[in-house]
Amino acid sequence: MTCRLTRSFALMTCISLYGVVDARADTIDKSHGEQITISSAGPQTYDHDSQTITFLDRARAVRGDATIDADQLIGFLRKKTTPQSAQNQSGNAPQTSAANGDDAMGGSMELYRMEAIGHVHIYSPTDQAWGDKALYDVDQATLVMTGKNLKMTTPTTVMTARDVIEYHTTNKMSVGRGDATVTTNDGKRIRADILVAFGKPDTPEAARHKTAPQPEGQSDAKAGKLDRAYAWGNVIIRTPTETATGDRGVYVFDTELARLIGSVHVTSGQNQNNGQSAIVNVKTGVAIMNPAPGQRIEGLVIPNQTNSTRSGPTK
Repeated sequence: MTCRLTRSFALMTCISLYGVVDARADTIDKSHGEQITISSAGPQTYDHDSQTITFLDRARAVRGDATIDADQLIGFLRKKTTPQSAQNQSGNAPQTSAANGDDAMGGSMELYRMEAIGHVHIYSPTDQAWGDKALYDVDQATLVMTGKNLKMTTPTTVMTARDVIEYHTTNKMSVGRGDATVTTNDGKRIRADILVAFGKPDTPEAARHKTAPQPEGQSDAKAGKLDRAYAWGNVIIRTPTETATGDRGVYVFDTELARLIGSVHVTSGQNQNNGQSAIVNVKTGVAIMNPAPGQRIEGLVIPNQTNSTRSGPTK
């Protein structure tokens, strides 16, 4: 059975919904039970058989300060799980009118997945994300974005990827797959086939700051700050003066130290050093290079140029 709804229909007046699409930074993390209002300029259709509700033409879902815009939004519904306490009191799960087919859009339903299709834009006062499609799993608190020109931004960083961008709310993990990059405001850039970045954990002070109301027109510049990033495959770390490459690596944002392993090359100007591993201070441009066991560090030094790479102890 398919039901066509009026344009003025607000989903939160008919269904108690839990969970919403969220992007990489915490300010778009809204997986804790607030209601969602979904609207669209075009028709809205409820399909009883597939238990979905579809919003067409400039669809929008709003929850708190997080918003998702798309050409089309599809909500996937299911019956609410009966609390164990309610079952214990009655001896059986209480029957609802929806279970008997009489309350197809009633309060016995909940949202467990949302799909956004076409010109997807997810945003909060501080963070934004763009893609062609997005799928949010409420149970797993995981967002997966696909399409062209994938991008997530925070006040301090920009992540892009060719194939997929994921955000896992529980552990504040962002994943970029396919020519993925993370670029900081001061011009430092990490690129790899796969990038996994973790946000900084909240301190008690930061948690209080997040819950405090912000003055109109102002945002929390500390939101979405990254702690570290792991990289696999064709890793490249660039600064304004130096480029370091390797097979895999990790970068710590606070210390600005990177460790690269496997076929490492560090280039500064026309000078280059090659080794098995290196620790690169991205802030100072100093790199400590280590050779593979039984091998030597190889380097190319051009006269009259400063080479900031020095050999480290062989292990």
